Amino acid sequence: MEALVVNDRIVIPVGDLSWTAVRASGPGGQNVNKVSSKVELCFDLAKCAVLHPAVKARMFEACANRLDAEGRVRVVSQATRDQGKNLQDARDKLAALVRAALFVPKPRRPTKPTRGSQRRRMDDKRKQGRKKELRGRVGRDD
Repeated sequence: MEALVVNDRIVIPVGDLSWTAVRASGPGGQNVNKVSSKVELCFDLAKCAVLHPAVKARMFEACANRLDAEGRVRVVSQATRDQGKNLQDARDKLAALVRAALFVPKPRRPTKPTRGSQRRRMDDKRKQGRKKELRGRVGRDD
């Protein structure tokens, strides 16, 4: 396995990646019982020296459900019946996760609602209230 190229500046070394092949679940006939085509790719995020600590923190937050007990990111692929294609798919998924963590989110600035939007909201509330008032019981004239 070769190093994972995330973009033109970031290349994750082979030492931070490990993978295993296991039997895939689901339909596949006899093939599913004989061939280990499902791929589990593990990326040692804590020990990776290539990524900036802020990027690592964003990755830990984004991949919280993919972390194992040792703090490694686990990416699974069983899209095809070919082990090599599943390994490439898992590598692509990991590269996409790292690229997403490279993006620094813009901080949210809290804003106040405009006077016009407040007025429209209150008008809508009054309109709804009037509509519901008219839904009362109809009196009988006997």
